[in-house]
Amino acid sequence: SVVRNALFCLETAANQKENHVYTKALLAYAFALAGNREKRKALLDSLEKEAVRKDGSVHWQRPGKEPEAELPYHRSRAPSAEVEMTAYVLLAHLTSQPAPAQEELSSAALIAKWISSQQNPNGGFSSTQ
Repeated sequence: SVVRNALFCLETAANQKENHVYTKALLAYAFALAGNREKRKALLDSLEKEAVRKDGSVHWQRPGKEPEAELPYHRSRAPSAEVEMTAYVLLAHLTSQPAPAQEELSSAALIAKWISSQQNPNGGFSSTQ
């Protein structure tokens, strides 16, 4: 009953008209883990509309964030919250029953490309989160 109540709470949150992109990413992954394919797909479809496509990769960022200045010899890394929410979207794509379809794997590859570009020279990220 505890899990059922928790899922009901998450469904209520997912049905709100205005959800933050970070919240949608977490909800998509939670519904993927719960096996709720319809909610997972609806959230991923909504997230797809907010995706940032650049240099053959896909990621998500917080609304209202200022665009990064393009500098010729410097590539800044995204804040850890953006790496984290993009990683949750990736997990939501890959956590599906049955196994992810080819289309989802293609999307996942573009997301993974962006995440790997955020690694620092030691292979880590800007945060341990």
